[in-house]
Amino acid sequence: MLFDSDVVIWCLRGKPSAQSLLNTVRDPAISAVSYMEVCRGFKNKQEALYWKSLIYELNIKVLPIDENISAKAMYWVEEFSLSHGLDIPDALIAATATTHGLPLITGNIKDYNFLPSLVIQHFKE
Repeated sequence: MLFDSDVVIWCLRGKPSAQSLLNTVRDPAISAVSYMEVCRGFKNKQEALYWKSLIYELNIKVLPIDENISAKAMYWVEEFSLSHGLDIPDALIAATATTHGLPLITGNIKDYNFLPSLVIQHFKE
């Protein structure tokens, strides 16, 4: 299962439902884009260290952006940026999920529900 940035951020902020989910999913993964989005929100080095320890403790796999992911995201941005407001980070995260054959768990269904072949699981706070 690929976790969207919002779910990971809720986990880091101590939301029990997000923490429980991240703790119970087998083989959790995030896109490199989500990793960077989380890092942008750090207020200090302690938060950065906690994030790195969480990734290690929960064995969260960080999936890099490769040529296939880039190509799919580029196509989706061409197709859906005007009609649906698809943002580049969301396109890359969704393309990571579909390329790896993983469902995407997100609280932001509206950001993704128009993308073909993307399996979405809705996370509710």
